[in-house]
Amino acid sequence: MSQPKVWLVTGASSGFGRAVTELVLAKGDIVVATLRKPEALADLSKKYDSSKLLVLKLDVKNAAEIKSVFATVKEKFGRLDVVHNNAGYAFLVEAEATPDEMARDLFEVNFWGLVNVSKEAVRFFREVNKPGVGGVLLNASSMAGLAGLPAMSFYSASKYAVEGFSEALSKELKPEWNIKIVILAFGNFKTNAVQTIVDFNLPSLPAYKGGVVDHMRGAFSPTAGADPAKAAEEIYRLSNDSSIPARTRVLLGADVVGLAKGQIKQLQEDTDASEPLAEALA
Repeated sequence: MSQPKVWLVTGASSGFGRAVTELVLAKGDIVVATLRKPEALADLSKKYDSSKLLVLKLDVKNAAEIKSVFATVKEKFGRLDVVHNNAGYAFLVEAEATPDEMARDLFEVNFWGLVNVSKEAVRFFREVNKPGVGGVLLNASSMAGLAGLPAMSFYSASKYAVEGFSEALSKELKPEWNIKIVILAFGNFKTNAVQTIVDFNLPSLPAYKGGVVDHMRGAFSPTAGADPAKAAEEIYRLSNDSSIPARTRVLLGADVVGLAKGQIKQLQEDTDASEPLAEALA
């Protein structure tokens, strides 16, 4: 019988972080669940002891806390198989009406937090795990990382950054390290993350009244979307699939597939239109 895998999940209090944590525990594996408010997992902590579920406080904006979490994982378990970079958030408002400090904070969580966790994960997989064992790094992206969404300009920008960073990082790693990077492009799911987006309720500028931003606000519903438990099952399956390439992108949701096809079509049209000019410039 194979030994249980050790997972580290960021943003484990809700959404996909919570769904993945619950599934991994149910499958008999070990979870190091990190979040800003550990009390949010009090119910799971009562059900599982610390040999199965280790709950640690982590604000991914704090680089020292990130290093401390990985050091604790090394001390407690001596290995790490999967890191699920899930922490992140979004809000709905046009770019002009977004306060600079909010936009910067969003990047600190969605991008820089993910970057710093990713770097520690790669180092752990390479230097702490036995040679060649490697590990799987699951980086949460979004449909907004494939096509910019109106009213979510800074969220889109942060997820585009996640996509670019994750893809470039995967090309920097040596094959013998056996480190896999999976980019998870999520669509609309029924999670409390949607309610959080709605709760921000940032005021729009009068000039945008009646425009696409209003439409986007009306389109968001915490009760609509796909089942996050099904996505968690797919994430778990991917983490156990040794045949996946060094970089894998997975589109989770029919809405993401539709959006991606539209982007491919637009990119092809832009490429065809630009080709004569590109050749002339050459």
